[in-house]
Amino acid sequence: MRDLLAALAELRERLKEIPQADERRLPDLKTEILGRKAGALTRILARVPKLDPASRKEVGAAANALKREFEAALNARERELKHAATSVSSLDLTMPGRTSWRGGLHLVTQVVDEICEIFHELGFTRAVGPEIETERNNFFALNFPNDHPALDAQDSFYLDGDLLLRTHTSPVQIRTLERYRPPIRVVIPGLAYRRDPFDASHSPVFEQIEGLAVDEGITFVDFKATLAAFARRFFTPDTQVRFRPSYFPFTEPSAEMDVQCQICRGAGCPTCKQTGWMEILGSGMVHPAVLENTGVDSERYSGFAWGMGPARIAMSRHGIPDIRLLYESDVRFLAQFAEGAR
Repeated sequence: MRDLLAALAELRERLKEIPQADERRLPDLKTEILGRKAGALTRILARVPKLDPASRKEVGAAANALKREFEAALNARERELKHAATSVSSLDLTMPGRTSWRGGLHLVTQVVDEICEIFHELGFTRAVGPEIETERNNFFALNFPNDHPALDAQDSFYLDGDLLLRTHTSPVQIRTLERYRPPIRVVIPGLAYRRDPFDASHSPVFEQIEGLAVDEGITFVDFKATLAAFARRFFTPDTQVRFRPSYFPFTEPSAEMDVQCQICRGAGCPTCKQTGWMEILGSGMVHPAVLENTGVDSERYSGFAWGMGPARIAMSRHGIPDIRLLYESDVRFLAQFAEGAR
């Protein structure tokens, strides 16, 4: 009995080895102590049944207590080694550090703000209005005829009654003319909705910016000079512009405004379809009927208006071939343009 108790006391000293055991030494240590066939503690427990009852009780209790201590210490060390291995294996010390993401303004938002700021410098105030409009403000007050294709449900998103999602920001022109008396100079950014396919050059929901200037004595010369000044401020000081005759119900005369292609500088490329020019906005002198519909004396006042898509302006400036890239929320693409986003 005494020799078994001495063996247990000597074996207890080996508990001190466990906290320092590494992943290679720990399995061997476990086998040496608790192995089913040749473990030191196993050999001691195998001799307990041969002792007299009193000695069997004392030695058996001591041996089982020591076995529990070894099992607890070995399990604790296994958990420590497993946690350390998991932490280290998930960390590649050769990789460069990860920079944290920082948000930035979307490219279209940047363009909207820049355009509004340019016109603010020219004396225009930003104006906004609701995205749900009446047919009257969206069409009829703007001199659209009753049979105009834009009034069809295939082209516009109708809600209840005569309400619809505005197809352009022009209704804000009507609201501004009815609320304020001339002189008026406003720039109007906002979302517009049309039943357009979502393809490389169209989106059913898009940003639009319109402008309106109404005062006494405004002429076509003022209109051309203002828009040309904007183009040369937004693109480059030597940007060439041209106006082509067009038709819009709410302006007369009407014109499309083109700028020299910013990609090929007028030489011709796939982006401008080899023409050297890119259309950026529609414009014209405010139709007298629009002024009269809002209670403004068309004999005394005149004005000009324009509308442009900032997404297409951004595409023109940066040579982006597909408008869908602006709406797909791909950070790798957008981070090229959002200052501070990485």
